[in-house]
Amino acid sequence: QVLLEEFGGGHVQPGGSLKLSCATDDIYTMSWYRQAPGKQRELVALISTDDRAVYAHSMEGRFTISRDNTKKTVFLEARTLTPEDTAVYYCNAVLHGSNFWGRGTQVTVSS
Repeated sequence: QVLLEEFGGGHVQPGGSLKLSCATDDIYTMSWYRQAPGKQRELVALISTDDRAVYAHSMEGRFTISRDNTKKTVFLEARTLTPEDTAVYYCNAVLHGSNFWGRGTQVTVSS
């Protein structure tokens, strides 16, 4: 069992920024996904246990994934947000071939 909990969602004005956090119970390769209303869940970024980051092509440049292993926390910074970034953002860990998900945190971008 992997414990994941997201923090930091909320309402943001277009053009604004937000930093999400995901607290875990151990050190894993972690990902951030998002799911917009009526759309499939999509990958935003992944970070390995040794800090190598990979981004979905459409997310490069506006999102930064990072981690603090001393705090067992993974972060996602989002910049220049648009209403199209409105979604529930989830953190994910894969352990022994099984996917584990947090409950998600809502990010709403609107004026």
